[in-house]
Amino acid sequence: MEDWTQTLGTVPLLGIAAGAIALILVMIIVFKVHAFLTLIVVSLLTAFVAGVPVSAIAATLTGGFGGTLGTVALLVALGAMLGRLIEHSGGAKALADKFVEVFGEKRAPFALGIASLILGFPMFFDAGLVMMLPIIFAIARRVSTNNVLLFGIPAAAAFSVMHVFLPPHPGPVTASELYGANLGIVLVVGLVIAFPVWYVSGYLWGKFVAARIPLPVPNLFGGIDEDQPVNPPKPRTIILLLLLPMLLIFLNTGLTTLGAAGIVPVEDLWAQTLILLGNSAVALLITVIVAMIVLGRRRGENGSALEKIVDSALGPVASVILITGAGGMFGAVLRASGIGDALADSLSALGLPIIFAAYIIAVVIRLAQGSATVALVTAAGLAAPAVIAGDFNPLQIAAITLATAAGSVFAGHVNDSGFWLVGRLMGMDVKTTLKTWTVQQTIESVLAFALVLVVYGIGSML
Repeated sequence: MEDWTQTLGTVPLLGIAAGAIALILVMIIVFKVHAFLTLIVVSLLTAFVAGVPVSAIAATLTGGFGGTLGTVALLVALGAMLGRLIEHSGGAKALADKFVEVFGEKRAPFALGIASLILGFPMFFDAGLVMMLPIIFAIARRVSTNNVLLFGIPAAAAFSVMHVFLPPHPGPVTASELYGANLGIVLVVGLVIAFPVWYVSGYLWGKFVAARIPLPVPNLFGGIDEDQPVNPPKPRTIILLLLLPMLLIFLNTGLTTLGAAGIVPVEDLWAQTLILLGNSAVALLITVIVAMIVLGRRRGENGSALEKIVDSALGPVASVILITGAGGMFGAVLRASGIGDALADSLSALGLPIIFAAYIIAVVIRLAQGSATVALVTAAGLAAPAVIAGDFNPLQIAAITLATAAGSVFAGHVNDSGFWLVGRLMGMDVKTTLKTWTVQQTIESVLAFALVLVVYGIGSML
């Protein structure tokens, strides 16, 4: 692949990408072909049509699949085990009852979203969502068994907003480095826009779609046990379990950020050890082990009985893991075809104001190849020379950074592994996921960009 150069122009590549996406939708929605098989077939056909060397197609497919599963499989599997332990012990129901008792049924979706915003500060999107799902499902069952979107969309949107706009998450940190932005100002502006963006795109949108699309709570962590214990764990025990991975992951993100700023010597063994313990997968593994000890003993379960409980969590999520990996495969094929580079080169010559150019480039690359990270890094890399050479103050540079981040999250759809992760975890089919999650991501992107433009305007007056 290193010696291969794409000879097709931007228009043919756009046509190939559009045709591939249309084929996926037709196969899944019209002909009811399983999403896993559809994504593999279309990925293979797209690679052929786009002219990817035949000798490199297999490696491209497996590389995209494995690269996605490298993180998703661990997080989803460990999160499912944790969820099953919490559900089986009666802890999810106990926490849901307490949550509704404190906040009331009407305020529960809002309170759950705020909790997710807080948890999402250090936690990556996929890790936070998987960890919170048993609580989301339990509260949804407590209020209404056909209203999972009322709770799931606000919580998922909260993790998305924090992951996209707030350091120490990798997206805004990377963009800040490329633009030479002040990370502290990016953090402050990100915090200012995070709540209104979540409130509209997460909370209000979740209420809107829940009223129109009844969706039952999936049995992702198994159904409610008939023999729910008479002495379930106290809600505070479950809360502490949920806070454990958050605190561990905060060690990772916090130390990494401080290391990049030259404040902490991250090369030292103690720092490397804490960073490892705060890796999302390692943090969830530690939490699962603690949950097995704390929650398993409560029901007198150990040995093979406990092994069967955690094993029962893996079957329901196997399809989620494989389909998400196949979504990553499709995105990898589109990236290998060179469509992102071709679009970036074409858009960079339009002569738009830099903040609009950065946003639009990120939006188009996101739509074309799916990966928000690739869209963000590519757009920031193209716009960085103009930003660095321009006469922009620190507040304007922070606004440009977050505008690029806003573009990178626009309208996630079938070429984005996150689309499949959210849809399948919440039990949605493709059509429903497009109507709910894709629209949510669009609202999040557009609203964030509008708010960032206001910040940019304030910066220009300073």
